[in-house]
Amino acid sequence: VMNNLLAGAYRDRVTPVNPAHRRIQGLRAVPSVAELDIAPELAVVCSPPGTVPGIIADLGARGCKAAVVLTGGLSLQTLADGRTLTQAMLDAARPHLLRILGPNCLGLLVPAIGLNASFAHTDALPGKLAFLSQSGALATTVLDWGKSHQIGFSCFLSLGESADVDFGDLLDYLGRDPGTDAILLYMESVKAARKFMSAARATARAKIVLAVK
Repeated sequence: VMNNLLAGAYRDRVTPVNPAHRRIQGLRAVPSVAELDIAPELAVVCSPPGTVPGIIADLGARGCKAAVVLTGGLSLQTLADGRTLTQAMLDAARPHLLRILGPNCLGLLVPAIGLNASFAHTDALPGKLAFLSQSGALATTVLDWGKSHQIGFSCFLSLGESADVDFGDLLDYLGRDPGTDAILLYMESVKAARKFMSAARATARAKIVLAVK
């Protein structure tokens, strides 16, 4: 993840947070979110499942509004009050209006701005096609295929469990994105069907939307 972040355009704007190390990949690390110099525009969380709700709460309190949670297994663990870690994560985010991609996802790539907030083994070429997938394994395959065929992407991401940000949210956003001409979806399930259909109808009036279910 750090290699991907540092290989892009944001090298001088990445701050690792880790209680065990003072430096990571040559960068100064801080032991906690509260000790960040500024509120991050985007947080990439890849810590053990039990730590995620607390980290999200700390990020929200620090002023962060967007997080990519790569960590998996949150829905499989339950707290003493009966909530899953996924629900605890969402409850921690809600008071701060912090939006979450994931958990259990490959991450997010926006090639045009040099952002690779993922653990993908390769980067993506810039282009006009947005690719959204619930399957991380399929996403890596498409990433390889696209690169070998010189096909670029405006946005490339996996949604993972879609606990918060889902296909409807992303269609609404990409429908207004001037850098995206077409949107390809690989869908395994639809949680908010009414929202998805509304977003798909609106976006499809202006752009090509192809859904593979």
